[in-house]
Amino acid sequence: MRETASDLKGLYMELGGWSAPDSIVSGITTKYNGVSKAPFHSLNMGLHVGDEPEAVVQNRQLLAEAIQFPLERWVLGEQVHGTEIAVVTKREAGRGSRELADSLPSVDGLITNEKGMLLAAFFADCVPLYFFDSTSGWIGMAHAGWRGTVANMAGKMIEALCNNGANKENLQAMIGPCISKNRYEVDDHIVQQIPEQFRAKVLEPSGSDRYYLDLQTLNRLYMLQADILDENILTAAHCTYDSPEFYSHREDQGKTGRMIGFIGMKEE
Repeated sequence: MRETASDLKGLYMELGGWSAPDSIVSGITTKYNGVSKAPFHSLNMGLHVGDEPEAVVQNRQLLAEAIQFPLERWVLGEQVHGTEIAVVTKREAGRGSRELADSLPSVDGLITNEKGMLLAAFFADCVPLYFFDSTSGWIGMAHAGWRGTVANMAGKMIEALCNNGANKENLQAMIGPCISKNRYEVDDHIVQQIPEQFRAKVLEPSGSDRYYLDLQTLNRLYMLQADILDENILTAAHCTYDSPEFYSHREDQGKTGRMIGFIGMKEE
């Protein structure tokens, strides 16, 4: 993940570090340079948080122009904290880009090998998962909160990509900015849903039946379990809770906007 000041002060932060050609566009938006008013100021991308729909669509249009992917080529899922994955084709182009009701229903993961399509998902502490295989052209974008993470959304995305033609040995993954371990305290209800063999690596006791949970590391462990090469898994450094550039559901006590994480392959 590139962490230059110019990226942070713009509309979005680019993904860096993986061996993707220039035709791959990927990143996550910041809070900067949009038109939404408080408490969503200013580049809120979520139509589901109570912001003015016209402002949200205008914000999305700003990003569309910046990355040269028109809204008519975006695809967005409903996001229900599940692990349903949709294979996207040009038939789905534009779904969810201007209207919430038009999103792909009950979908938290998107994959495609079609050029000219932008896969996108919303975040405000949850984990963005990006995937790209240079040999097959398959890309993927997933939303993984704690529910999606413990339900192995990472592994299911890898399975879906490889079942459709991606090469596991060449598959690269980026675990994007999310809430960090020292800001994410959970109770025993969540702990009991984490595979026992992973708990010591992702949990730190914080009190009676309370723990700090490292969501990024847990997603990485699931990827390794799915036989993704360790050197092909990258992790972003930013914490959405501590970084003023990002929306944080926990820091803002639920009344906040959403970033969009996105990946697409431009048409030649």
